[in-house]
Amino acid sequence: MFEPETTAARRFIKRTVIQGGLEAMSLLSKTGFMSGARGRGAIFTLHHVRPTVQKDFNPAAHLSVTPEFLDASIAKLKADGHVPVALEDLPEYLARTDQPGPAMVFTLDDGYRDNDLYARPVFEKHGVPYTIFVAGGFVDRTHSIWWETAERLINQVEEFTFDYGSGEVTVPTRSLMEKYAAFSRLNASLVCAEQAEIVSRLDAQARAAGICPTGIIDREIMNEAELRRLAATPLARLGAHTISHPNLAHSQPDQMRAEISLSAERVAEITGEMPSTFAYPYGNRCAAGPREYQTAQDLGFKVAVTTNPGVLQTNSLQDLFSLRRISLNGYYQKSRYVGALASGIPFALS
Repeated sequence: MFEPETTAARRFIKRTVIQGGLEAMSLLSKTGFMSGARGRGAIFTLHHVRPTVQKDFNPAAHLSVTPEFLDASIAKLKADGHVPVALEDLPEYLARTDQPGPAMVFTLDDGYRDNDLYARPVFEKHGVPYTIFVAGGFVDRTHSIWWETAERLINQVEEFTFDYGSGEVTVPTRSLMEKYAAFSRLNASLVCAEQAEIVSRLDAQARAAGICPTGIIDREIMNEAELRRLAATPLARLGAHTISHPNLAHSQPDQMRAEISLSAERVAEITGEMPSTFAYPYGNRCAAGPREYQTAQDLGFKVAVTTNPGVLQTNSLQDLFSLRRISLNGYYQKSRYVGALASGIPFALS
């Protein structure tokens, strides 16, 4: 039975436990405990960087951090001895025997317009290079971001009827807890599956409710002209991120390869040169594995990143197409948490 109250309670308990763990790891890192755990540095993942958005139903709140938090995080990392490194320069940095400190590498997925409006000034203030991973279908407004569409649709209805693949199911969405539960159910149907048909049904249902999925993209995602201007600035780089943002591990081999290669070509049309970096959409073990890693290498990329958590190690030079990243999470916006994560202690103890 689908129980929204249970889902909400578990979500709250999980966040509380994580926050408590981060507080403990922060204290441990200050004592010098396991000082070798931070390895050779860390790659950080961001999505939205923007002022706090005040809304009751915000199922993707974890994907949004404030410019102030980003600023404080970079300052904390610098104070701890981390050195800014561009992702495309990371292999050479890891190969150095005279590293001045552990690397801090910043990446932003999907190409949100706020990356230019709010993140760029912070990176420029600190002289930190950054890579934005671009999905061609978002740039061209031919594909939607399902979680943005779902948020708007579920928020405006009192019950959500949807075909997850085996017939329509109706769940109530009157209360806030019910809305979160409906969103969680949709997310569960997509997280480890071929997504195109489900997303297509969601888009059609949103349009019937007066919501334009590509209109959301137009408001949120930078267009080609904006990306070209941003790529021309000294610290910004563009990387590839597929065309339709699919779960690559659940795509057919030819489709998977085309998503990656066409994405690189689309970035090259914007910047004038083929990108050397790639990010797997979703990026966890259910979305990318050895097949995808090998394809990224075969297609000529220099580096490819996952969202599997962890810090950089000496052996990361042998894993350049499955590099780990640390997500800067909107639920935990304290610079000491960033320091705790960058210390590597949470990953060494997990």
